[in-house]
Amino acid sequence: MYFGYRQNLSPRKCAVSLQAKGLSFITMGLRGYFYNLATDKEKGRVAGIFNIFLLILSFVYSQGLRFLIFFYSLRACRLSCKVVSVGNITLGGTGKTPLVELIARYLKQQGHKAAILTRGYKIRAGDRRHETGDREPIGDEPRMLSKNLGDIPVIVDADRIRGADKAIREYGADAVILDDGFQQWKIKKDLEIVVISAVNPFGNRHMLPRGILREPLSSLKRADCFVLTKTDFSPKVQALKASLGLINPRAQIVESIHSPVGLYPFNQPDALLGADTLKGKTIALMCGIADPDSFEGTLKRLSVNIGLSFRFPDHYPYQERDIEEICGKSRDRNIEIVVTTEKDASRIPRLALPEGPRIFVLKIQLRITSNEKEFINRILRIYPG
Repeated sequence: MYFGYRQNLSPRKCAVSLQAKGLSFITMGLRGYFYNLATDKEKGRVAGIFNIFLLILSFVYSQGLRFLIFFYSLRACRLSCKVVSVGNITLGGTGKTPLVELIARYLKQQGHKAAILTRGYKIRAGDRRHETGDREPIGDEPRMLSKNLGDIPVIVDADRIRGADKAIREYGADAVILDDGFQQWKIKKDLEIVVISAVNPFGNRHMLPRGILREPLSSLKRADCFVLTKTDFSPKVQALKASLGLINPRAQIVESIHSPVGLYPFNQPDALLGADTLKGKTIALMCGIADPDSFEGTLKRLSVNIGLSFRFPDHYPYQERDIEEICGKSRDRNIEIVVTTEKDASRIPRLALPEGPRIFVLKIQLRITSNEKEFINRILRIYPG
């Protein structure tokens, strides 16, 4: 088990690191350290030496990637259905999953048969699974999408072309949505949407592993539409839009926010309560996502007091002992409510929760705040007539 937690002692915050145990700490710790290097959070002489080495690797990676993009684009496959790609150019934390859900719901409302194609998390190239709501290790995002979308197929397959064939044959899909599809260079797309966090659009503008860019910024020229997320947390939205306009003046730019719609008890997803239920209460925060600051900011806007903040690495696989320790620390502080995200909830073991604090799940949805009509019209233009 590995996590850090902060206990908020008004008016100061006291940072405490809990003891790490076992191999998971080594894996998560190293990943976290290199992520901090890539985001310039690690300082000092050792970090500087590592950064020089990582910069060299970034150059090699960049040159090899340019060749791969060019090579695969020459052999890109045209699927026998419409293809909407929703992806990003940086490592996680952009908030693309709610956008995938929004587009899937809209296509269904318009009478189209859409399916979502996703790789899942830590799925090897030969793996293929279909999300059915069980506890297979297919990833938190596919499981969350499957739960929220009901009868819209969510197909988990590292080979998206094979997954698309399944969607067409078995579900009669006339459109597929590629979750995390920007790097799917082997597939021709009818609409290329790139999701960009307004809070941290491009990191330090270096490629992996020195930065968080998965492709050169020039790749944004392929995009048909930019969806800026979390714009309510950034004062630099206009500057970002100007920068994107210089890179790709033909692309549509849409602004959006992640809006809380309510929360529900962990074991009762149908018992949705109002978002103002927590107003004035002291809660413990628990999350293992790429952008925990935005989650914390969202909770604070609901007028809650965050007494404890438990932060895990992105996609952290919770164990029973993690939940027991979180509940124990919360009990020690007389905190009766622990709040987590829907993605985290899909990774929490279905078990008899320990006595003490109740775990609630905050449900959010993506809400478009500018150019919504133009964005919807652009989606419909993938169909003739």
